[in-house]
Amino acid sequence: MGAPITPAAVMTREQLEATLRREFPEMWDGTNSRRIEDVGYLTATVRSIYDPSQLRPGGTISGPTMMGLADLALYAAIMGSVGPVTLAVTTNLSFNFLRKPAQKDLIAECRLLKLGKRLAVGDVFIRSDGEDDVVCHATGTYSIPPR
Repeated sequence: MGAPITPAAVMTREQLEATLRREFPEMWDGTNSRRIEDVGYLTATVRSIYDPSQLRPGGTISGPTMMGLADLALYAAIMGSVGPVTLAVTTNLSFNFLRKPAQKDLIAECRLLKLGKRLAVGDVFIRSDGEDDVVCHATGTYSIPPR
């Protein structure tokens, strides 16, 4: 008996980013502040390009920056796995801010734990670029509309 076959992503990184740019032009404000790094079946990696405007008092990258990044990573993993379901919506997000992120790009790695017909649940781990320590852990649930 061989290893289980893992399904392939149904959207490439380029297709996913093109869909996001078309459907959510306000996300891409001309600064290219976010980038889809990779997408696979049940996974996505998304980068937030560091900008000093993301800082809050005390010199840490703001929570809303990390929240938006985690939400985008979940959305990317879902769309990469089931296709362009742009009407999928967040129903829950929970965050644990673990340590102060460095003033550099943030990398979010998402893994979907459940992908059903109507709900998807995933984990997101955010790290400062080039560092091993997780700065934020998020869990999220999305509602997927019927096709």
